[in-house]
Amino acid sequence: MSHYRISEAAELLGVSSDTVRRQVDSGGLAASHDDAGRLVIPGDALARWAQERAASPHGGAGTSARNRFTGLVTAIRADEVMAQVDLQCGPYRVVSLMSAEAVRDLGLEVGARASAVVKATTVIVEAG
Repeated sequence: MSHYRISEAAELLGVSSDTVRRQVDSGGLAASHDDAGRLVIPGDALARWAQERAASPHGGAGTSARNRFTGLVTAIRADEVMAQVDLQCGPYRVVSLMSAEAVRDLGLEVGARASAVVKATTVIVEAG
């Protein structure tokens, strides 16, 4: 069975090591010590916790989209009609093109928390 150190688990989940430690300390995430005395999380427990986390509280109820990335608005470039909104979602940058009106209606601004919901049958990006 795979085991992950706290820092590895945090990197895989796109959260801080402190977040993972808090979950371990509260009993929400099982952990044990390896032969070297390091705190490790069993892979199956980490997978279960990741799935539970993805399913709550913004988990996609009421929508067929299953790819939801929550993060921080890092940039907004808008003209009178259209806007580009950049989100930093964990280690991933997500860019959305939308109407400038939608940006205003959602109250988006740099530093705001927002979620990108992706529903696509095919996504192809190639370079070189």
